[in-house]
Amino acid sequence: METMPRNPFQPASSLFAEPEALKPLAERMRPRNLDEIVGQRRLVAPDRALRRALEAGRLHSMVLWGPPGCGKTTLALLVAQYADADFKAISAVLSGLPEVRKALAEAEGNFAQGRRTVLFVDEVHRFNKTQQDAFLPHIERGVILFVGATTENPSFELNSALLSRCRVHVLDAVSADDIVAALRRALADVERGLGAQQLDVDDASLQLIAHAADGDVRRALTLLEIAAELAEGQRIDQATLEQVLADRTRRFDKQGEQFYDQISALHKSVRSSDPDAAVYWLARMLDGGCDPRYLARRMTRMAVEDVGLAEPRAWRMALDAWDTYERLGSPEGELGLAQLAIWLAVAPKSNAAYTAWNQARAAVRDTGTLEVPMHLRNAPTKLMKGLGYGKGYQYDHDAEGGIALDQQCLPDALDGTVFYEPVERGLELQLREKLLALRESRRKARGK
Repeated sequence: METMPRNPFQPASSLFAEPEALKPLAERMRPRNLDEIVGQRRLVAPDRALRRALEAGRLHSMVLWGPPGCGKTTLALLVAQYADADFKAISAVLSGLPEVRKALAEAEGNFAQGRRTVLFVDEVHRFNKTQQDAFLPHIERGVILFVGATTENPSFELNSALLSRCRVHVLDAVSADDIVAALRRALADVERGLGAQQLDVDDASLQLIAHAADGDVRRALTLLEIAAELAEGQRIDQATLEQVLADRTRRFDKQGEQFYDQISALHKSVRSSDPDAAVYWLARMLDGGCDPRYLARRMTRMAVEDVGLAEPRAWRMALDAWDTYERLGSPEGELGLAQLAIWLAVAPKSNAAYTAWNQARAAVRDTGTLEVPMHLRNAPTKLMKGLGYGKGYQYDHDAEGGIALDQQCLPDALDGTVFYEPVERGLELQLREKLLALRESRRKARGK
């Protein structure tokens, strides 16, 4: 008679089975079915495609992308439960190719006996291309139902071959209200949670814990468990919560998706002349542990690219703010960066020089090695003078008004090309008026 796979939520019967009471609260309260999942309604609400597929047993390999504590591991366990399959988990942080091969060999054994295996790979983005490729033939043959979990954007971190064989499901950070619901369930559950302690926690305290968890259900349950241990008697009061929540942190990854999203938000807030948003995103990145020198460098780039010649003092202020941070360090030097972010946001904007530079580079790339006009060439020798180098050059300081209006400076193939078009803002408004008049005078002087 064929042996049915055990429920992945039930501990194996052995002398060394882990007592449930020793597990952290977050592990004990892990949802046992789809109805117990908090948040993620977009994926697991009764009318959603993923839920219908799970309940019907129509499983597919998938990548679960979302922030920490949003339910990726739980969903992987439920995939195995609803598929009536063995569950095998490996971590890309702790495992290498030998561990991958061992897990795949075990799955092959199950497959030969007519059993399915859900292979859960946590932090799958940490595997390199060779390690990721090892899963491909086993996914194709149906040996494994692959479930990868990642906090990073799969488009950047997973190879295209693996992505083509999996569906990507995006999980969201869990809302504060949904986290409060999970906390209340843990407080009421006598079997798995804290119900036996009959703790007294008011709604305001649960909201504080939920907001401190920052979208992470696991963190919220951990904070509740710590508060329960520190509570005097059966009440979790304000003083207890102050101890538990003193060192809370926000979600941030120094080289991942959130890092790039937030620096993008800072740059675009400056470009949109929104000082409130600019200083907020700066504070978020500093709070998350971003190197202030990186932010100083990026804001110097903003001064050059987005403020440009509309307000040239922005460059100097950017360098001064950078220098101020180098001299003062944190936290005092961060005020200089904050002032810079505000200044850049309120300053007039122009990307005219940036655009002119990109167009000039494109012209160089597209037109090849155009000859320098003869009258602009240097002529240090008799031979070169005899060949006409420098002939007809007009020394502008000797010309009327200090400009030789009829002198051509671009190569013949680009004569008349305009790269720099000042905007009608800030200092460039004056530059624009002067340049338009100068170009018109040149046109007339050259008879064009």
